[in-house]
Amino acid sequence: MDHSVKAPHYGDTLFYFFQDRPFPALTSLMVSQHFGRLPQHEDEAEILRGGLLLGYGMHREAGEIFAGLINRGAEPAVRDRAWYFLAKIRYQRGSLAEAADALSRIEHPLPGALDEERALLAGQVSLALGDPQRAAQELRALLARPPVVETAGGADAPRRSIFSRVGRWLLDAVTFNFAREAEAPVSSTPSYARFNLGVALIRSGDIEGGRALLDEVGRSPMPTEELRSLRDQANVALGFTALAQDDPERAAKALERVRLQGAHSNKALLGFGWAAAAQKKPTQALVPWMELADRDPSDAAVLEARIAVPYALAEAGAYGQALTRYQEALAAYDQENRALEESIAAIRSGKLVASLVEGNPAEDMGWYLPVTQLPDMPHQGHLAPVLAGHEFQESFKNYRDLIFLDHNLTEWHDKIGIYGDMLDNRRQAFAERLPQVRERASERRLETLQRRRDALRNEFQSAEDTTDGVAYASAEEQARQAMLERARGLLAQGGDALKGEVDSEATTERLRRLQGALTWQLSQERPERRRQAEKGLTAVDGQLAEARAHDAALAAAEQEQSAKFAGFAQRLAELDKRLQTLQPRVAALASEQQTAMQDTVIVALRAQQERLVGYADQARYAVAQLYDRATQRPDRADQRQEGERAKP
Repeated sequence: MDHSVKAPHYGDTLFYFFQDRPFPALTSLMVSQHFGRLPQHEDEAEILRGGLLLGYGMHREAGEIFAGLINRGAEPAVRDRAWYFLAKIRYQRGSLAEAADALSRIEHPLPGALDEERALLAGQVSLALGDPQRAAQELRALLARPPVVETAGGADAPRRSIFSRVGRWLLDAVTFNFAREAEAPVSSTPSYARFNLGVALIRSGDIEGGRALLDEVGRSPMPTEELRSLRDQANVALGFTALAQDDPERAAKALERVRLQGAHSNKALLGFGWAAAAQKKPTQALVPWMELADRDPSDAAVLEARIAVPYALAEAGAYGQALTRYQEALAAYDQENRALEESIAAIRSGKLVASLVEGNPAEDMGWYLPVTQLPDMPHQGHLAPVLAGHEFQESFKNYRDLIFLDHNLTEWHDKIGIYGDMLDNRRQAFAERLPQVRERASERRLETLQRRRDALRNEFQSAEDTTDGVAYASAEEQARQAMLERARGLLAQGGDALKGEVDSEATTERLRRLQGALTWQLSQERPERRRQAEKGLTAVDGQLAEARAHDAALAAAEQEQSAKFAGFAQRLAELDKRLQTLQPRVAALASEQQTAMQDTVIVALRAQQERLVGYADQARYAVAQLYDRATQRPDRADQRQEGERAKP
């Protein structure tokens, strides 16, 4: 089937689409659909519109589009993609059974990498439904497939690229339960599938099978930073699974494969220390814990390491050092709590959102654009884990979308004023030029022309009564006729007086012959001249009719144009009123979204404060135990001395 672009307006939409400008792509697409400019791409355009709307979080509108494609009996390939996107919408909204039903209705493989994403989604849905066995089955089937290679050529390549790309955008709003919160490149799908399959097998009770898959991911060389991070995550998952199974030796082997500077290094260091402690090796546990304790205290693993170090020292018998470390940890927790309060105060003042928007600009709306520049505010290290979370990323994207819409509405409000000025100028120019045009085509001038035409028609009718053709003589011929008549008159008046000077008989004969020649010429050309005269009169009639129609059109245009001007003015007024209604709404929503973003971060920081309280309580309890142990030692020494004296 030929899937080349046949409608220029659809090509215009795709231009913006592949320029990563979804907003103009969506608006141009909707305008083209409104005016019926895409009859050759009707179903494809609807799929694209639904995907773009879904990228903006408009789940209801996108769902209606996909459901409409299914209900109206679109071609099977389009219908399958619609079921797939519907499944994604339902999964996002928590309708898991409905998502599984939509996936089951897909009858054919989806194009390109989109089918891999369908298989991943099927595994996610099964896991969310509490069916790890089925999830494992889906993911095994995915791993058994040959890798997808996207070809650059072929008539179907643009179509595959479009819908695979739409599918990848939709992943921005879908979180993978275990391996990722945002989309991975298509080439990394097998690695993520192995990771998720390993987790599914462990959940289903196949511990060894799950460990084998996670171990495969944890040992594999990875070409990109994202996949290296996944490898670290697999090793962390292996390590903590082994710790939960009371197998610290296996845990240590997995955790020592994690990079020291990766995103999962802190958790790995913490787990490695606990693995050593579980093997009764407190001095070995001190190595990763002391490294971890000196890192940024905004991480919960670092805070835990602050009390894990003195715990290991106490286990090693270094009670004095342990006491000192516990006291340092308490001081650090108190300092960290004050820093958290400062961060919360700065967030409430609005510095967080303003700094994020300034440091992470976006030219369009709807994209998953992660926060790459931390806000310039005190103790920004507290914010990194929260800002990296999916919930905050989505919230920030929504806020950035609202800011984009606010700027767009402001720009259109300014344009409405410009359009109003243009309309006033055109209305004034029309009012000034119309009288001049009407004057040139006035009714009075038309009446004069009509009278002249009627006179010509009368002359024509009179000429019809003659047969000599004199009535059709030209001006030159009429002048010759007059000259001949004057000559004959002179001869008749001169008589005998001219006999000595002019041969009157010869002259009379010449005049007679000239008159005969002229009369014969007029008689011979009379039919043609009559036809030309009638043709000319017909042309005059047509021109007069055209002039009257033009005059009537001018009169109608005066009324119609006035109505058009009034219609445009009314439309501009309505749009301006609508903009004035939308702008406060968007501003209010942006304010609410900003508050929600701030609350999300503050809740996370409050949770960190609660953890600090828990760690501080543990540290105080440990200090009390150390003091208690120290006070009990002298009593035990005295008892031993009394026992020695009591011996015989």
